[in-house]
Amino acid sequence: MLAEIITIGDEILIGQIVDTNSAWMARQLNLAGIQVKQITSVSDDASHIVEALQQAEKRAQIILITGGLGPTKDDITKVTLAKYFNMGFRRDEETLRHVEQIFARSNRPMIEMNKMQADVPDGCIVIQNKNGTAPCMWFNQNERIFVSMPGVPFEMMYLMDDEILPRLKKTFDLPFIYHKTLLTAGIGESFLAAEIEELESALPAHIKLAYLPRLGQVRLRLSASGTDEALLKAEVDEQANLIVQKVKQYVVAEEDIAIEKALLDYMKAAKLTLSTAESCTGGYIAHLITQHPGCSAVYAGGAVTYANELKKSVLAVQEETLLNYGAVSEQTVAEMALGALTQFKTDCSIAVSGVAGPDGGTAEKPVGTVWIAVAIRGVVHTKLFKLGNKRVQNIERAAISALGMLLQELHKQGQAAVIV
Repeated sequence: MLAEIITIGDEILIGQIVDTNSAWMARQLNLAGIQVKQITSVSDDASHIVEALQQAEKRAQIILITGGLGPTKDDITKVTLAKYFNMGFRRDEETLRHVEQIFARSNRPMIEMNKMQADVPDGCIVIQNKNGTAPCMWFNQNERIFVSMPGVPFEMMYLMDDEILPRLKKTFDLPFIYHKTLLTAGIGESFLAAEIEELESALPAHIKLAYLPRLGQVRLRLSASGTDEALLKAEVDEQANLIVQKVKQYVVAEEDIAIEKALLDYMKAAKLTLSTAESCTGGYIAHLITQHPGCSAVYAGGAVTYANELKKSVLAVQEETLLNYGAVSEQTVAEMALGALTQFKTDCSIAVSGVAGPDGGTAEKPVGTVWIAVAIRGVVHTKLFKLGNKRVQNIERAAISALGMLLQELHKQGQAAVIV
């Protein structure tokens, strides 16, 4: 069963907002056994919307549309759909009562434009939007299902969860789709592919392997679909286990989670605490960690020490070390890691110092030179990274590399087991 997602709105195409709706919907549809064939974004222009609908009909049995259902003149989705299906309009009384109740609760006056939210194409099935004024509209047309939903994310999500997905599951005999994701760090995509080439070639035809690289990490996703859920899971898990055994030193999680969440889970299970000492990453590592609920069970805190004076006063880095080796050096970053252990009284620490760019580099230490140290109960491990010349990417890659480096060291030492 194939679906297409169409998002409508000039604000998406000019980059004013990010289309998070499509990514969320695609995940939910995939979990339900519906494959998304294409995601299309179009402007608030009737001819563009019509063209997108015509093309979607050729590719998919289910067309999900978001956006353009507000009460103002630039919201033209409802009118365009009525013309596309050659329908007139009717006023849906249940929707009108719902809109009236919303305005009454907030003690706001209701004008004719607001009442028009209850006007719907006369051939659609109306699904009430409990979280807003724009109703959801379901069309059975041209042997296809078209569903038009508001673009406000929380309104769309509730409609999908409570109404749309249950109705689709009742309408179609959907297959089971199973994904198994392995998170790797410390190895590039091409090198990883070379390591598991034989295993990939030997995969059964119905199991597909995808490489999902990001800065400093690669996800491996094994996917299969069918009718026997238990059999599919067993087959995919068996293939995933073969890959884990082959590249065990690079696998840091056996589920689809962020690398910092994998680290937090590892350390919580091992009852270990963490602190950070950041220079060139400017607190980005701390940000990644603290965005996850429950991080305080592991993360004690950290310091952003750009200036050498702060490296000395906060992290007890020796002045001689800075004078002899410089701030971007193996010696300095090792002392930063040990200083964080001592000052913040944690079991483990991460320290990063480098030249993020775009300036500040030298012939000896060009832009992209980053030293990372991780300390585990007083034992320090250091590594030099030669990154690129883009500041933002250098910061992100240094942070991800540091997190992966600590995960790998913990795994080597048996401080925590890989999550299954």
